Amino acid sequence: MPRRGGPIQKRPLPHVKKVLAVASGKGGVGKSTVAVNLAFSLAMRKDPETGLRPRVGVLDLDIFGPSIPKLLGLESSDEPHLTSEGAIVPLRNHGLPCMSMGFLLPRTAGSDSSADTPVVWRGLMVQKAVQQLLFDVDWRGQEGDTGLDILVIDMPPGTGDVPLTLGQLVNVDGAVIVSTPQDVALTDVRKGVAMFRKISVPIAGILLNQSHFICPSCASPHHLFGSPASFRETAARMDVNVLGELPLVPGVSEGGDRGVPYALIKTADSAQGGGGKEWNEAMEGAAARVSRFLGL
Repeated sequence: MPRRGGPIQKRPLPHVKKVLAVASGKGGVGKSTVAVNLAFSLAMRKDPETGLRPRVGVLDLDIFGPSIPKLLGLESSDEPHLTSEGAIVPLRNHGLPCMSMGFLLPRTAGSDSSADTPVVWRGLMVQKAVQQLLFDVDWRGQEGDTGLDILVIDMPPGTGDVPLTLGQLVNVDGAVIVSTPQDVALTDVRKGVAMFRKISVPIAGILLNQSHFICPSCASPHHLFGSPASFRETAARMDVNVLGELPLVPGVSEGGDRGVPYALIKTADSAQGGGGKEWNEAMEGAAARVSRFLGL
């Protein structure tokens, strides 16, 4: 049956200038960690003319497995406040506003967080939750700021209801797709690129995570999960930009467990060898390319 009233009209998010989706076709490739660190890297970039930094926020749209509360050290936070109009006020840590389904779930018995609370919903309830997170969050905060220059959206893995809902309802300015070097991950990268193109979301580029490990004693790169050659070939074949190749650095996961993103640690830990410095440079380079893509 034809849809009444014609096709759905995309619209901008309230008080947000640019929307950047960070996605992955395959789960477990470090997408949420990349999304958080990319957001901080974008937030730390200064405009060469004005000297101002962009206002950046993070929205966690992974309804079933929200990771942002853990990665930003907000697992034990109270529920968000509401504005006088009933909009949700984002929580904030390290100077970055964020919103997640994890902040709205009830806490399990005997726990000070909702990390172990499962979301057991059918598709319609998921779509309603996604729409609430998209349109009922006031990114100006309680202080009545001017809103965000960039909202980084941490997407769930795959090509299901959530990315479809986002692509149909929201003007998305760009998408970053995260992968690891294995062919099984790259197969889903190709599906992700095809999906975003199908819903008319421009691809800012693809980013390789855990590209290699730099041995602290020999300073040689070791490709633990395979050569990056297949990743580069995939980018060339799909005609998408390569945003960067991030090495495997233990401090990245350790920082995520502590709620301190690695992008905030500017002095490379000696225990990380040369990998820490290379990781920071690669992430800063990816942020610069994304910023140019968004026209900022």
